[in-house]
Amino acid sequence: MRLQLLSDLHLETEAFDPQPAPDAELLVLLGDIDARWEGLRRFTRWPVPVWLVAGNHEFDDREWHQAWPALREHAQALGIRLLEREAATFTGADGRRVRVLATTRWSDFDLFGPAQRERAMRAAGYFLRLMNATRDSRPFDAAALRDEALACREWLAAELARPHDAAATLVLTHFAPSIASADPRYGRQPSTAAFCNDDTALLPLADVWLHGHLHCCRDYRVPRTGAAPTRVIANARGHVAKGEGEGFDPLRTVEV
Repeated sequence: MRLQLLSDLHLETEAFDPQPAPDAELLVLLGDIDARWEGLRRFTRWPVPVWLVAGNHEFDDREWHQAWPALREHAQALGIRLLEREAATFTGADGRRVRVLATTRWSDFDLFGPAQRERAMRAAGYFLRLMNATRDSRPFDAAALRDEALACREWLAAELARPHDAAATLVLTHFAPSIASADPRYGRQPSTAAFCNDDTALLPLADVWLHGHLHCCRDYRVPRTGAAPTRVIANARGHVAKGEGEGFDPLRTVEV
């Protein structure tokens, strides 16, 4: 199966015209496509199926419980499939069946261990204020985000452990699964834990893991015993005016 990968287009402020990759069988959008949701209209009548994983900015200035069903309905009306804590199967043109596990996988702030969790949560305050989301009439703060992150991880761990007969396992998240995905411009600092999780124990259970969130591109392999390395890829555009998105390929495809 060959898929096209896009994330962090930020069409609410960025000028970008997405085009289909000629050899792709599926397009995956890994979040922060457009905080207004209007940019999703660019993907209507796309020549192949379009699957979406929500990013944090899809919730900007919105109420959490209202945003999820509204985003799902909006996406469905455009012919886009929103996936959140959902397993799906995609059969490629070659007949291979790929198991797809998708979730936003918010930050649990444990990238540097429990001892640094509180510091990481404080560092995330700035980003959450920009997001300005609410849940149950209260600000969607770092504690609420961590609650969601833990629920996502619990679901993902259970699904990865489930027996299957697919040819490969593909994981789709918005947040990154490893510090190896960290933006080199910022390195290891408390706020990095708002972008990357420590999902080291889960990575060997996937064949390919695609993510967004960091405004940089990544392609690396994580060794595992008795199998080919897990490949981790991000193709994020980010804010070009800020010098982000180096290496971004609008027609990037990935073989799974």
